[in-house]
Amino acid sequence: MFRVTAKEEIFFDLFVETIETSCKAARMLEDLMFNYCDVTQKIKAIEETEHLCDQSVHQILKQLNKSFITPIDREDIHVLAKELDNITDFIESTAHRFHMLNVKTIHEESKSLAKLIVQCTAELREIMADLKNMKKSTTLQKRIIEVNRLENEGDEIFRSAISRLFASETDPLEVIKWKEIYEYLENTLDACEDVANISEGIIMKNA
Repeated sequence: MFRVTAKEEIFFDLFVETIETSCKAARMLEDLMFNYCDVTQKIKAIEETEHLCDQSVHQILKQLNKSFITPIDREDIHVLAKELDNITDFIESTAHRFHMLNVKTIHEESKSLAKLIVQCTAELREIMADLKNMKKSTTLQKRIIEVNRLENEGDEIFRSAISRLFASETDPLEVIKWKEIYEYLENTLDACEDVANISEGIIMKNA
């Protein structure tokens, strides 16, 4: 039977800590894109937030190395930690593109994708918070399905944005810039879906 001791709960607490940092980074990216000013300072703040996420993941792996008993498979803990880290890595990488590519104005479709990232990370935060209660939870599967739905919505926006970019943009440099930014935003949503799918696998094995 799946039971989590107080000592083992630290992994779930660290998962929550990690995704909370991702949520913060997602909101900061959204603010950068919706209020496109003080770009350098906002990107620096996102970078610092990503470093906090790295620290949380390091704590998970450190705890994993010294724990003889874990509440779920060791490999699942490792994979989940790494994929949580990927979300914030992609958020940071996306933010840096606005400075690196000398972006002057923000496309509306990219704002829509940023909002979806905020929604996805918020759902994942609830999934991580409820993971320790996976045997009794009545909402985990619904939230996983919602992350998948949001990612699918993001795919539709991405395809539409790329199509419009190539159909209407006459400056090749702008096409190159925005194609790359859209791809990083989509990669972020893909990472969110990966976390949801990994969580679903953990639940199926343990609940």
